[in-house]
Amino acid sequence: MDFEGVSRRLSSLATQAPEPTTLARLGLGLMVFSAGVHKLLDPLAWSAYVVGWLAPWLVISPVAFMLVNGVLEVGFGAAIVADRFTAFASAVAAVSLTATCLYLLLVFVLEGGLFGDVLARDIGLAGLAWAVLVQSLREDGRED
Repeated sequence: MDFEGVSRRLSSLATQAPEPTTLARLGLGLMVFSAGVHKLLDPLAWSAYVVGWLAPWLVISPVAFMLVNGVLEVGFGAAIVADRFTAFASAVAAVSLTATCLYLLLVFVLEGGLFGDVLARDIGLAGLAWAVLVQSLREDGRED
């Protein structure tokens, strides 16, 4: 296999690809949007992430909580994909994903490793959301 040739071809393709910040924004937006859609289609599956000691703290049932989150995520995800109100929508995603990571870390510690796989994934998604937020704020700052 000619690794140098493959590397040259990939470099050539990369020059034609969208900007990395656009790819990050679209990836985050599609993730938030699709998670919201899935929460609306199957809120019971998502309610499994509400452990027993958290449920009494919610003012609504875990299923209703997921439905509300689903509606919000569809809207924020669509805004990020459309590149409208990106700073606000990605800030919501970044704060929400960071809070989710903290919750999952607490559950992981208190519940003997529960949701460790989801925690590992969501740490990366939170980082992606913060990166999209910082980039959108930089772009907003240049428009002044």
